[in-house]
Amino acid sequence: MGGVQVLRGGAPPEVSDFDLAWLEHGDEVRKPLGYAADVAFEDVAPVRDFPSYRGQRHFPGLYWSATMGRHVGFESWLERDHAILMDFDPQVVGYASQPFWLFWRDEASGRGRSHAPDFFARASDGTGLVLDCRPADRVDDRSAVAFAAMRRACEQLGWTYRLAGEIDAVRVANLRWLAGYRHPRYGESDGLNAAVTAAFAVPAPLVAQAASVGDPLQILPVVFHLLWCGRLAADLSYPLSDRTLVSRSEER
Repeated sequence: MGGVQVLRGGAPPEVSDFDLAWLEHGDEVRKPLGYAADVAFEDVAPVRDFPSYRGQRHFPGLYWSATMGRHVGFESWLERDHAILMDFDPQVVGYASQPFWLFWRDEASGRGRSHAPDFFARASDGTGLVLDCRPADRVDDRSAVAFAAMRRACEQLGWTYRLAGEIDAVRVANLRWLAGYRHPRYGESDGLNAAVTAAFAVPAPLVAQAASVGDPLQILPVVFHLLWCGRLAADLSYPLSDRTLVSRSEER
């Protein structure tokens, strides 16, 4: 998953110290952890709101996911960037934000705790990934306990858990740009898609080769869309530019 790989695990345990709660038809359902194996968390609604208020430090919003064909919420630009990364990843077939509450009892204090992870993603092989987005220097003691509990719960379910920080600045800048052309409308013309793909049968500079097909104002959005979809390929570890070498690709 663009550096986030989900691994197949075993069957969920019959007994666990964790409960999960999620929404079904607007109603909260709370059950022991083992029941989660049968829930399509990539399709659930968020269990909590994304508040917006004057002076807040984060920037909440909605990201339209080409993978899901609908909006996915985020509470920070870091979460938005990871939503883009999952949307770009061909191994991800679905994902949702704030998918469930995890409940457990803290061993040190004896008090009940809860945590809603930032994302759940489903891989093409059916396995699951739970993702929390937090820079390493902003993980305090309380959140570290919650992340550790979430990791233990995922291990019991055979899911992968990842605490995700900042994405490489160049790569994420490229993905933000390409995401601007993720909508299917940029690839509606099969004839134009075929012409653009054929033009890049061998690696060629992005803008010059696009211009060889037609008006760059018409052709470049198609090139960017095909880069997003993986039908064209480029080295995204370097900034996209006029001279970026683009080539045809069967797989991303």
